[in-house]
Amino acid sequence: MINLLKNKTYPIGLDMTDDVIRLAQLTNSPKGISLLAGALINRPDNIQPESTEWQTWAADSIFAAIQNGKFKGKEIVAAIPANQVFVDYIKVAHTNNTNLDDAVFSKIKQKLPFDPDKTIIKYVTTENDSVLVVASKKEIIDKHLQIFEMANLQVKAINIWPAALTNCYTQFFGRRKTDLQSIVILIDIEPHCSNVVICRSRKLLFACSIALGSKTLDSDDAVSKLVSELVSCKRYFCSMQKGAQIERLVFLSGNQPSDIRKDYCATIARKLNMPAQLGDCLAAVRMDNSYECGVDRRQRQYSWATAFGLSLS
Repeated sequence: MINLLKNKTYPIGLDMTDDVIRLAQLTNSPKGISLLAGALINRPDNIQPESTEWQTWAADSIFAAIQNGKFKGKEIVAAIPANQVFVDYIKVAHTNNTNLDDAVFSKIKQKLPFDPDKTIIKYVTTENDSVLVVASKKEIIDKHLQIFEMANLQVKAINIWPAALTNCYTQFFGRRKTDLQSIVILIDIEPHCSNVVICRSRKLLFACSIALGSKTLDSDDAVSKLVSELVSCKRYFCSMQKGAQIERLVFLSGNQPSDIRKDYCATIARKLNMPAQLGDCLAAVRMDNSYECGVDRRQRQYSWATAFGLSLS
């Protein structure tokens, strides 16, 4: 007999940026989604990102966190950091006589900021002959794979950060029946960047990463610059998808202090003239014991959306 009430443990979601490593493993039970284990590791100031020392530090830190935490197994789903990924949204007109891979490569190769022959290119078909292209240097991907091997991890998949954010939204904040057809903008404000996704439930439609984060959103001018970038993203998407109506913003970040977070989120929503909600991932999951699971609910200056979304992949 199949036990429909059996708990499901997801793989470990591994979110690495230049400054911090976040690991999160979720589990599903009849009571809902719970955080089984997590870890947050800050990079020491004396270690340069992407250096050989950084690789060794990252591998040792991940290995120790999994060994000493409540994680189950060593299977991970990871993503290449947003600042190491090229993302573009293009129209690709193709026929039965045209290979879509070739059509995408032909259109994107001139836009790539690095050598196309040393690049891994993937794409997601969206709607109305539009394609979301994601690319990264083979060298960067190999460097991360070496870290995972050094940490004795089993790589289930290398996912993309836009898909992780979409997973997080649909699991925790987009579960109403009306959400299935609603187009929303997801904004994940990290310390040094703001990652943006437009989606219709699980359907990825658009993504970009803006080089403005919580550490630089310290003035009205900085917030205005971010709003200007978001307006450009919205206009570009709507120009590609005629008649598309974006219904609301969802801020997936948990940046502290909360009064400042709410203030600039409210400013962004007001200037974009859109309704908005704060999607706090840490508040959305059950934690039987936050100390034992390795994540402090007070650590809302860090966004857990990508790590949670990767675990749910």
